[in-house]
Amino acid sequence: MKKHQQARWGPGAGEVPQQHYLVAPRHLAGAGDLRHITEYLCAAGWKDHTPRHGSPVSFENRDRTIRIGYANHIIPPMWTMSGGPKNAPGQSWHATFDAATPVEIIAGFTDTLTRARSPHAPDAWRPMTAQGWRAGEGQHPTVTSPDGSARLQFREEEDNTMWWAAARTTTAAGQHVVAWRAVFSENTPLHAIEGFAATLADPRPLLRPPGHVPFAAAQHATVTPYMVLPSQLRALQQDRVAAARTPARRTWGTVQPRPHMPAPAAYAAAHHGGRQR
Repeated sequence: MKKHQQARWGPGAGEVPQQHYLVAPRHLAGAGDLRHITEYLCAAGWKDHTPRHGSPVSFENRDRTIRIGYANHIIPPMWTMSGGPKNAPGQSWHATFDAATPVEIIAGFTDTLTRARSPHAPDAWRPMTAQGWRAGEGQHPTVTSPDGSARLQFREEEDNTMWWAAARTTTAAGQHVVAWRAVFSENTPLHAIEGFAATLADPRPLLRPPGHVPFAAAQHATVTPYMVLPSQLRALQQDRVAAARTPARRTWGTVQPRPHMPAPAAYAAAHHGGRQR
């Protein structure tokens, strides 16, 4: 296996760099920390209905038309989201994400729900084709990631209309194994699906601590050692919370060094190097 040079940011006084990993493609990085989503919702003013013991996670927007939850007491555990006007039940919608879906990718959907809608017509395909995802031929419109391990599909059938996304890996025996799925029912806000598509197609790797990189990623993704300071992790978290509190909110879907921090060498390595556990 090829070894990548470890990227380092200069340590602050009394700080010790911690070993983390950059995982690319991001859809194989594993679930990540739920707080990436929940802290953003709190900062955006959503009501937290989560019980004191912490499960199931439950949030509701200010006008009580959208609900976001995470249930780990069911099999399989998953994120569930629903919404729609209370006086128009026929326009209700729901979405589900398997527990293994990276939270940074789910946040593309949930973050978008906290913002005012753009005046521009949403297009879920645009952010994906812009990143080189390939349109496929077949009964249902589909785009596939450059490495072929993830896809987004729109299905319009007589009794069912939905969007569907999934990431998959391949076993040593050549069998395809689904890493995670996401399903969006009819009437799901298209601008939120566009937000999801943008974070799914984002080519930047995701950061994971030791013990949180799935076996599938170690086998099929580029996993690059990356040294990071505790203060820098806190700064990224604080920046994301601050973004949720501002009118022009941003989506922090991955490691984004502050302006005074140079882009790490491992960022390029994660795209062009070999695989490493």
